[in-house]
Amino acid sequence: MESTEKKYRIVLASASPRRKELLGWLEVPFEIIPSHVEEVTTMTRPHDVAEDLAALKGEDIYRKLEDSNEVENPFVISSDTIVTLGETIYGKPKDKEDAFRMLGELSGKTHQVVTGVAMFFEDRKTKEKKRVVFSVSTLVTFDSIDKDLLENYVNSNDPLDKAGAYGIQGQGLSFISRIDGSYSNVVGFPLSDFVDHFKKALELEHDSLGTWRELFN
Repeated sequence: MESTEKKYRIVLASASPRRKELLGWLEVPFEIIPSHVEEVTTMTRPHDVAEDLAALKGEDIYRKLEDSNEVENPFVISSDTIVTLGETIYGKPKDKEDAFRMLGELSGKTHQVVTGVAMFFEDRKTKEKKRVVFSVSTLVTFDSIDKDLLENYVNSNDPLDKAGAYGIQGQGLSFISRIDGSYSNVVGFPLSDFVDHFKKALELEHDSLGTWRELFN
């Protein structure tokens, strides 16, 4: 007999094509409604900053969907990635000059990539509003970046929409010598860790992906 239990609709609160691709690998239907909320936080520790900004974006979309009823029973997923070196936090560069500065400071060093992920939904059993937030860290080591390579990379405009002014896919790989931790986290969405938290949030620790799909439409 087919279940009559209300199903969720996943909403990704991000316009990032990288996060869209990574979430798509789970083969669970979802739609994209990016948040345009101002990304401001009073937090200072890298994990707290990433988690706070991710939650800010997810809560923005969840509240809008609650008010508008645009999506029935939404399960909102949001994410934010930052790069840190020592006490310095690197977001997206403002322009090419800023990208040159960031990459120059990261050149030849090991830095940390932190991605915060947030989930907002209504519990199927209790009907309570739920908020789940976590973050993942990966260490990335750069070789000393050749000047010509740096100029070519920045002039490609690829760094301008990425935290720390680089992406691990494509040309950015030419100066990355080592990563310690989740590759997908550096791309912008820690997929394996997300799966674990996703299952726990839905109390599906022992269920298969096939069971997940029955909860979404």
